[in-house]
Amino acid sequence: MEVKSRPGVHTCSGDCYTAYVAENGTIVEQQRAAAEAAALASPVELGRQAYGSCQACHGAGGEGGIGPQLQGRDAGFVEMALTAYKSRETRGDRSNLMWPSAEALSARDIEHLAAFVESL
Repeated sequence: MEVKSRPGVHTCSGDCYTAYVAENGTIVEQQRAAAEAAALASPVELGRQAYGSCQACHGAGGEGGIGPQLQGRDAGFVEMALTAYKSRETRGDRSNLMWPSAEALSARDIEHLAAFVESL
């Protein structure tokens, strides 16, 4: 569909599109492959991917910094702490810094992060 007030954004059609699909698959096939890859990823790998936003305070390897060291912590501790922060419980002087981050996490995210931290 063409909208007169907007320039076209799709310039690949005909032979170009056929070549693209042959090389990459259709959008549905690409989405299915991405979902299958995510389902097969280990909890540690999924946690590593989610840990990116934690690095600023806890360090790239969990060595600590603004936030406490996470290296050496077991998964149970991490799950308990993140669940408490998600509920806005106070666990220390800077708990309020963790509340927004923890609120955004699902139970599965917490499990994955806990598995990753335990692997450090």
